[in-house]
Amino acid sequence: MINRQNSRGPNALAVLWRAYCYLRPYWRLTAGAYLTLILINIINVVTPQFIRWIIDRGIREQNPAFLTWSVLSLLGLTLVKGGLAFVQGWGTELASQSVAYDLRNAIQNKLTILSFSYHDQAKTGQLLSRALQDVERIRFLTGRATLRIVDGSVLFLATTVVLFWMNPALALLALGSIPLLAHRGLYFGRRFRPLSVEIQNQLGVLTARLEQNLRGMRVVKAFAQEEAEIERFDRDNRHWFDLSAQAVRLQALNIPAMDLIANIGVVFIIWYGGLLVIRNQLTLGELVAFSTYLAQLAMPVRRLGMIIPAIAMASASAERIFKILDAEPEVKDNPDAQPLSPVKGHVRFENVSFAYTGHHLVLKDISFEVQPGQIVALLGATGSGKSTIINLLPRFYEVTEGRITIDGYDLRRVTLSSLRSQIGIVLQETLLFAASIRENIAFGRPESTEAEIVSAARAAQAHDFIMQLSEGYDTLVGERGATLSGGQKQRIAIARALLTDPRLLILDDATASVDTETEALIQKALTRLMQGRTSFVIAHRLSTVRRADLILVLEKGQIVARGTHTTLLHSSELYREVYHRQLRPEEFSSVSSTKSGSGRQVDHKPEELSKP
Repeated sequence: MINRQNSRGPNALAVLWRAYCYLRPYWRLTAGAYLTLILINIINVVTPQFIRWIIDRGIREQNPAFLTWSVLSLLGLTLVKGGLAFVQGWGTELASQSVAYDLRNAIQNKLTILSFSYHDQAKTGQLLSRALQDVERIRFLTGRATLRIVDGSVLFLATTVVLFWMNPALALLALGSIPLLAHRGLYFGRRFRPLSVEIQNQLGVLTARLEQNLRGMRVVKAFAQEEAEIERFDRDNRHWFDLSAQAVRLQALNIPAMDLIANIGVVFIIWYGGLLVIRNQLTLGELVAFSTYLAQLAMPVRRLGMIIPAIAMASASAERIFKILDAEPEVKDNPDAQPLSPVKGHVRFENVSFAYTGHHLVLKDISFEVQPGQIVALLGATGSGKSTIINLLPRFYEVTEGRITIDGYDLRRVTLSSLRSQIGIVLQETLLFAASIRENIAFGRPESTEAEIVSAARAAQAHDFIMQLSEGYDTLVGERGATLSGGQKQRIAIARALLTDPRLLILDDATASVDTETEALIQKALTRLMQGRTSFVIAHRLSTVRRADLILVLEKGQIVARGTHTTLLHSSELYREVYHRQLRPEEFSSVSSTKSGSGRQVDHKPEELSKP
């Protein structure tokens, strides 16, 4: 069953008013459109009178001159009405398109500044649906939908006045069906609005399912889950279809019903008006004019059946959009935040604890200090808190307790942009944008010169493979860098970090998915990148932990051991276990593959590897 408790939600009018407020910067265009609306309706009210005069004084009295003059005047009015309609449509659409433009920019701005915690919970498909389809419904609401409502209301009032002026009895007969029409329209709107909310939410679910399938197509095929994914999509699609079918059924019942109610009045007017013409109590021209007015009176009512669903859906869309715009980022600049001046890289974690969503404790009482230029290696099992530490450093999340300082500055007292501009990040899951290699390297510094971009690529061991591509630095890398290998993407990410010249680095040195030669190139690039910079590395290689000035061994969100490689081998049983189980076997594997693949030797002596 569909929950219809919100069908008369108290905030519905406030939501619609807020949507209309986006027209405020374009009030001149809107005012011009509605001024032409009044002029058009004046012509609509005058036109049946011309028809009346043509019939009664031109045709019936056989007056060719009056007939010609009236027809030419009617033609002139028609041309003027056409010109006014153009101005009206242009102004309305330009204003509503401007509203859509502003809303999409507002959504993009908000999604960009919202914290990671929001994006962790939000579904991409839902956000895409709101930014595209929901905004389009708001555009229709602030444009043609509202124009038609106002147009119909003005035309209805003006026509009603003229009908009573012409013949009060006929007017009362014509208006007898209006209360029933209004009741039916309101009933339709109350039932259709909550259903439209369900339809739009389910469409977001469907979009999210499709987006996930497209992004994860390799995984789907790798695990032979094509049929399972087709079935899951079919279930979501079927639910959307069922909801849409309910909406169609409501429209199919109510719109013809409203047309029927309106047409019943026309039938009685023709019958009663015909009797009055026969009795010479009404002229034929007046009856034709009256029928024309009645058709104009029925037109807004027929539109009501189409506009009410549009308003209901736009109201639901506005609610969804404003939920995004009203969301507050958990991490934002404090009112007293100051720009962080160029730092040396002295980092302190002071009794830091962190819990996702305020409940799931991930880090507990973490304290350590890193001097400028030192390398910190983070070791631990999955879920031990390594990634959380590196996410707290650029303030992707806010610490629950304690504080983090850089050169003595509390991270919560400096602006986010000045903090993050001094931190370079290179992770194993490298994200490249669907743009050229040049644009991806220069992403952090778009103003960089060609020489600077090439220099960064050379330092990252990427220049040679880039020049072998068909278009060099202008080569498009495809969505998420799909046209490049993992090693190539990682080297471009290193070049991107090098170009920004950060003082602090966050690295994931996992290279298990690349061949030995590529791994050597990446390690060479990473070594170049870390020179003179404070570096936090999620360690997977023995060479990394040996080079580290400080190794932090984490378990269940706490630091259980710290020190250098040599000291930890003698003082920490857990470190020795990690060393023998993870780091040492990988080093042997690296030696073996290097000997068999290229004949080159690595920098570690056999006796060093055999040390306990």
